[in-house]
Amino acid sequence: MKINTALILCAGYGKRLNPLTLDAPKPLLEINNVTMLEKCIQLIKNLGIKKILINTFYLKDHFPKFLKNKNFDIDIEILEDGKEILDTGGGILNLINHSNENDFIIFNPDTLWAKEHLTEIEEMEEFYFSKNLNNILLLVNKNLSFDKNLKGDFNLENNLIDKELDKNYVFTGCQILSKKLFLNQTIKKFSISKIWYELIDTRNLYGYESKQNFYHLTNLEIFKKLKGL
Repeated sequence: MKINTALILCAGYGKRLNPLTLDAPKPLLEINNVTMLEKCIQLIKNLGIKKILINTFYLKDHFPKFLKNKNFDIDIEILEDGKEILDTGGGILNLINHSNENDFIIFNPDTLWAKEHLTEIEEMEEFYFSKNLNNILLLVNKNLSFDKNLKGDFNLENNLIDKELDKNYVFTGCQILSKKLFLNQTIKKFSISKIWYELIDTRNLYGYESKQNFYHLTNLEIFKKLKGL
């Protein structure tokens, strides 16, 4: 079993990076002359995935121009959220409704994705299919975060996620989800965390631990520090 379609979530406003994001969407900000989105697409290509769906809303006209200029050697389709921004859950649902696939790998491009993530994500995918799961999140210990102000989101033990105890783990922005999780959802504005928390309540939210340093474009201060690396 293999995932054939990746989703990249590009609709957000990126307000914590104002004034940079007044003129450019957050995924198109550059670190060392390479946009965050390009780093994400490169990782997806290295995973051997054939198709990418991107959702857009804020400054949406920037994305077709960027993709045309770059001419990535992979099938990329842009789908707009519509008249209102759909947040992560609604955005994902809108994307998967345009695909016949059942399983999707989903990326937030505000993480600095690199080739070092490749093996871990391949292992996470193998775990997902071998255990016949419908979800798995790539988490990292907050001690590995470049941004030391990031609070932990979850606890992780034996690949099960919960929100009790110390919350030492941060969501990296990569997850694999099954279309089955969205059967009772309609396309509207909602956060994917709504589905995560429902899964936690039944002890059915799974995680895979990344051992890589975690670079996340949290705010303007972190952006400036990342550019100085």
